[in-house]
Amino acid sequence: MTKSQEANYIVGLDIGTSKVVAIIGEVLPDGEISIVGMGSQPSRGMDKGGVNDLDSVSRSIKNAIGQAEIMADCQVDSVYLSISGRHVDSQNEKGMVSIDDDEVTQDDVDHAVHTARSVKIPTERRILHVLPQEFTIDEQEGIRSPVGISGMRMEVDVHIVTCSNDWAKNIIKCVERCDVQVNDLVFSALASADSVLTQDEKDLGACIVDIGGGTTDIAIYTNGALRHCAVIPVAGNQVTNDIAKIFRTPISHAEQIKVQYASARSAMVSQEESIDVHSVGGRPSRTMSRHTLAEVVEPRYQEIFELVRDELRASGFEDQVAAGIIVTGGTSAISGAAELAEECFGMPVRVAHPCHTKGLKELVAEPSFATSVGLLYFGAEKAREREFEHRNKPGVTSFLGKLQSWFKGEF
Repeated sequence: MTKSQEANYIVGLDIGTSKVVAIIGEVLPDGEISIVGMGSQPSRGMDKGGVNDLDSVSRSIKNAIGQAEIMADCQVDSVYLSISGRHVDSQNEKGMVSIDDDEVTQDDVDHAVHTARSVKIPTERRILHVLPQEFTIDEQEGIRSPVGISGMRMEVDVHIVTCSNDWAKNIIKCVERCDVQVNDLVFSALASADSVLTQDEKDLGACIVDIGGGTTDIAIYTNGALRHCAVIPVAGNQVTNDIAKIFRTPISHAEQIKVQYASARSAMVSQEESIDVHSVGGRPSRTMSRHTLAEVVEPRYQEIFELVRDELRASGFEDQVAAGIIVTGGTSAISGAAELAEECFGMPVRVAHPCHTKGLKELVAEPSFATSVGLLYFGAEKAREREFEHRNKPGVTSFLGKLQSWFKGEF
């Protein structure tokens, strides 16, 4: 982006089933992110995280990025892109290396992680993330930062997140049709975790549940590291469709009813409250009970939470999420969702929105923006890693030293 030559801008692009969101953030000197632009458009051509109409998706992307560009007064040329869908999978692997010197160097760490990611992956899949969990040096286990520790052999446990190569190619193709490059693909739940989870929650153990329009994404953290990922192809659009069919109202109006009046717990809604419901085919509007609406919505939310609970139990980490369940995503922002989830999981639940941002933060202070804001944090961390690697490349330090000597007149 043109203005990013002077300002440290990062762009997150979340292409969901319901909407496309582009957010531009400036990385401040203290490492915090200031929101400078945001664009949001209804998503067309997406279904449960997959592309079924390249042209429609590209138009939605172009419009969302255009809105953000106008607000931030810049031109976007690259983005960090989210990806979701039932094709996303994960696995835990190990890697091992001998320590060349008396103590662990960053090269040793990189080599160990590389051996762990060398596990055979089917050709139709691509690796999204290889995330170290902990290191073991000789007999010492549970090491998070091994550089500088003495030993002879080091093992690393990593979590590998993979996706369908074809699904990834299709969504990247939609972005590139808008003359925008993709810096990195990021699993949606991982991005959401970066924007709504605290380090204490990751350390204590937490399960983030990102309920979008087409998918419900799950990420489980224990001892500060990601342990399990999953995607459930049931989410907010099913709720909207239930309302549309039972109330015989257009999908667009059903979505409005869900957002404004729906509750995930019928016990919290008075039977005397009523709402106007648009009819189809030019028929006159009708008055319906809001309590009836809640009775339609509650079973679908119950189903979503039960599917998440089953996945949590199957992962083997149910007893290790002491911080509880953190629910986010657009479909989580409904009355009674937290209460119903607490009943289902039998543990603390909170509905989370992005935090720790500056600038135009009120524009993204909703659970539906958790992924797009998280992409900015992911991008900022990647930028820091690249800067660190550049500074530590052989020859870079000596060149900088010579440069300083020249200015001091030593040559």
